[in-house]
Amino acid sequence: MLFRHRGVSPSIDASAYVAPSAVIVGDVRIAAGARILHGAVVTAEDGEVTIGENCVVMEHALVRGRAGHPVHIGDAVMMGPHTHVNGSIVEREAFIATGASLFPGSRIDAGAEVRINGVVQVNTLVPAGAVVPIGWVAVGDPAEILPPDKHDEIWAIQRELDFGRTVYGVGRDVPMSELMRRQSDYYGAHADDQLLD
Repeated sequence: MLFRHRGVSPSIDASAYVAPSAVIVGDVRIAAGARILHGAVVTAEDGEVTIGENCVVMEHALVRGRAGHPVHIGDAVMMGPHTHVNGSIVEREAFIATGASLFPGSRIDAGAEVRINGVVQVNTLVPAGAVVPIGWVAVGDPAEILPPDKHDEIWAIQRELDFGRTVYGVGRDVPMSELMRRQSDYYGAHADDQLLD
């Protein structure tokens, strides 16, 4: 399904394939030979999304461009089922495996791999050819790649990356009730989306 969002409609190359159960919303550009499979959601929330040639976005993946953090997926990228790509840049020929999570401001350079359930934190750079192992966490610029049981080491780096300001545009002093009111208002813009034929 294709939706116009905030007055902008998706643009899809004639040779690309978007499954009937996939959802494409707003300022999304999908290049030649790309494949967006069943249940995938590609949505531009005030930040464009571009998907390069011959990319495959598998079932139930979420790709979200956001204000200040557009998504750019280079050519020949594989995005596995249930991946979460939110405001991230993924360069050509990268491999993003099942269940991987990429957060706003992150960058995956050419040929890098984020394996099953790997996490790339906000404002983190995974260099060309690097590998984030199964379930591990990349954090920092350049990334330190750590196992999930190293929470204290991960947090020591992550707290300096300013997750709240990067993702929500607010500091830690904003109470959850106010943050969610703002988020509710922001996502309320979907009430005006228009289904396209």
